[in-house]
Amino acid sequence: MNGCSKPIRLSAHAKVRCSLRGTTEKEITETIKTSKWRESELNKLECHKDFVFNKTWNNKFYKTKQVKPIFVEEEKEIVVITVYVYYF
Repeated sequence: MNGCSKPIRLSAHAKVRCSLRGTTEKEITETIKTSKWRESELNKLECHKDFVFNKTWNNKFYKTKQVKPIFVEEEKEIVVITVYVYYF
């Protein structure tokens, strides 16, 4: 079941990773709500979404930013454990 109607909460770890990796809670929420989920390691779920970036990150220009949250679906909410961000 895709629980995208459930509230989405970021763990403290995920919130720190947002700023370190260059994404926002809004982008993570959009990714979970609009992308296809698949199983990840250790009974977790993952999905990804590409965003137009056209900016510099770590002194290099990138056209695209891919946001990949790792999360668990609980009974009443979705909890984001961490988030990976790829630039290309």
